[in-house]
Amino acid sequence: MITPVPLGTWPTPLEAAPRLAARLGLAELWFKRDDLNGLGGGGNKIRKLQYTCAQAIADGATTLITSGAPQSNHARLTAAAAARLGLSCVLVLAGPPPESRRGNLLLDGLAGAEIVWAGDSPLAEVVAVQAKRRSAYVIPFGGTSPASIQGYVDCGRELRAQLPTVDGVEVVAALGSGGTMAGLVRELGAQRVIGVDVGAVPDPRATVAGLLVGEVEPDALRIDGTQVGAGYRTLTDAARAALEVTARTEGVFLDPTYTGRAMAALLAGSFPRGDRVVFLHSGGLPGLFGHPEL
Repeated sequence: MITPVPLGTWPTPLEAAPRLAARLGLAELWFKRDDLNGLGGGGNKIRKLQYTCAQAIADGATTLITSGAPQSNHARLTAAAAARLGLSCVLVLAGPPPESRRGNLLLDGLAGAEIVWAGDSPLAEVVAVQAKRRSAYVIPFGGTSPASIQGYVDCGRELRAQLPTVDGVEVVAALGSGGTMAGLVRELGAQRVIGVDVGAVPDPRATVAGLLVGEVEPDALRIDGTQVGAGYRTLTDAARAALEVTARTEGVFLDPTYTGRAMAALLAGSFPRGDRVVFLHSGGLPGLFGHPEL
């Protein structure tokens, strides 16, 4: 296994949330604050980027290329990681350029990333064209690969050290490209981790199981699919309400795409759970400012 490059501040805090716990009828609730890990506004992608960037450097790459939606948290943090490491960065983003730069897009530019708009073309095709033009390392969608999920094995180990009784706790996390959940499952076990699907991939169960390369049967994974709504890029009413409840009970700000949906599922009681929960705050706050409908 490759040695990760240091990009964040570890361990991230584990904070009790007693007022929200009472609202949810939980005996105990904690936030694992992976939004407070240092680089580029923080977020879960940093743990994965420590491994993918280490591989890029080992391969002699001078440019990082990745892809995503216009308000991609992964794209923002790839740009920040490239700046920290003295690499160039190209971000291939879906659709046409917007009229104004907001949220993550503004930060992408500040970090010096070159943004290529894919328009109607498939992201993978545009990424391939860009990669041929330079000495580049291509980081997959969401920064997720069988190697990079080690970042969330590391997180699971942090939780064991911070909360010795973690084996009696359930961990709730948003499920996007699948790497965060896969790493946590590898370290903590499938029955301890609940992933809330945000609609980023067509088959989240197969995606997570595939990253674990036969370690866990797809049917053993605990995945809640009630919060996708009209699709990944949309703001749901339940997520909007979850953002407000969390901010007004604990002073913690969630994002509209990932943690907002995960908290909406927890508030709705849409999956069976015990009374002791760790909620993984995976970051994404800059994305709030890219959603004018808020």
